[in-house]
Amino acid sequence: MARWCLLLAAGLLASFGPVESQFPQDQGFQCPAKDGYFADPDNCRKFYQCVDDYPYDQLCPSGLHWDDRRKQCDFKDVAECGPITTTPGPPTTEDPYKATSCDTANCPLPNCFCSKDGTLIPGGLDPSETPQMIILALDGAVNGQNYEHYVRLFNDTEHKNPNECPMRGTFFISHEYTDYQMVQQLYSKSHEIALYSVTSRDLSREPYEEWIQEMVGMRTMLNLWANVSEFEVLGMRSPRLKPGGNEQFNMMLDYGFVWDSSVSVPPVRVPVWPYTLDYKIPHDCRSGGCPTSQYPGIWEVPLNSHYTESFEGGHCPYLDQCVLFNYEPNEILTWLQEDFNRHYENNRAPYVMSFHTNWFNEANLIEGLNKFLKWARTKDDTWFVTMTQALLWMSDPVPVNQISQFDDWDCRKRKEVPPPACNLPNSCKVPFKPPPDVDKRWIPGTRYMGTCFSCPKQYPWLYDVDGDGGQADFFEPPEFEQ
Repeated sequence: MARWCLLLAAGLLASFGPVESQFPQDQGFQCPAKDGYFADPDNCRKFYQCVDDYPYDQLCPSGLHWDDRRKQCDFKDVAECGPITTTPGPPTTEDPYKATSCDTANCPLPNCFCSKDGTLIPGGLDPSETPQMIILALDGAVNGQNYEHYVRLFNDTEHKNPNECPMRGTFFISHEYTDYQMVQQLYSKSHEIALYSVTSRDLSREPYEEWIQEMVGMRTMLNLWANVSEFEVLGMRSPRLKPGGNEQFNMMLDYGFVWDSSVSVPPVRVPVWPYTLDYKIPHDCRSGGCPTSQYPGIWEVPLNSHYTESFEGGHCPYLDQCVLFNYEPNEILTWLQEDFNRHYENNRAPYVMSFHTNWFNEANLIEGLNKFLKWARTKDDTWFVTMTQALLWMSDPVPVNQISQFDDWDCRKRKEVPPPACNLPNSCKVPFKPPPDVDKRWIPGTRYMGTCFSCPKQYPWLYDVDGDGGQADFFEPPEFEQ
């Protein structure tokens, strides 16, 4: 049993990092490079994360050693103890727009925010003055399998913020299997609609043009089939949390996106706040695909890996990857409280709760989540907000005792509310004719979709977002006022 637990720990650490992470301490260690992970020369369990030439000491769990070649904790009989000398790679052409280290003097709010390690609170507020934001983020298709669960989750009469406004979430929508009438209904209730792509395929190695088709195409589909204003779709999440590097963020800059929430943060004792990409990211990028160039004004809402010491779930950006499905509701409540308190009792960075649809297929998980929501509502300095609402507060930080004057969180101050969706949507049965040269796994056939608008000629897809089966759709960057 003990070895099984170590195997579980080793597997999780390979993906998400160490259990123990300390505040920066001067240990006399000299970073071999400006950024990266490096072994301690004297202690096999110990290693350092270097950020801008500053070493942060970390420790592998008991029974594991740091393997400097593979950059992970592993069993003693497998790990290579001590520093490993590596051969420098061939020289590369320097990126003229390469992101540099945070310069707070030249990064003022509201359009720029950075800190050396990502842990500082905007506006220099004390944690006691800072509202603890909770962001419910739900990924994937919206349809009959999950829609009623979402309606019950966002119970307008039960779950409210201190200003009596109902809590709202951010939905990252993918196209395949989505019922657009249901998306339109969520949108009309002021939930935030964001993008997860048309196909949900791994885009991390795809070129710029494919990111356009997947993300700008998805934004257009939401407008065509769910009446979601393209100007209100401000953010996105890369499928499977695999960012596409500069290709993705070049597309975002060109097509007017404001924020992304795809980058995972390794487990650290003090969580990381959202930051703009005017400067390089202030933490290690374990998933790969993080941007290396400057993207002024584009925000990253990072996913602080969930971790609590009480359970063996491990470190993960999605809650259902950590919480075992056989947990009892009270166990889930305890787990979530401990995880939440890592934010609340430190720097109050937004607590992003990301879910796959399968969470809402398990009664014990739903009950455990509801218990947590009721518990969190007992705190008068805790607010449930959308991604964009969190960034609006960061752009203009207001102490928690003045939140009642913060219009962007006041549902009564919203000027334009979208009309509700139709009661009797069209249930469309249409042919599916995917482009043959993109992915051979897409097999032609028949697909279904719900919408309040007229049914398309064929199932909307890449290069055919309006489903007319005609000339391939082409997107041009929108023109924005300077």
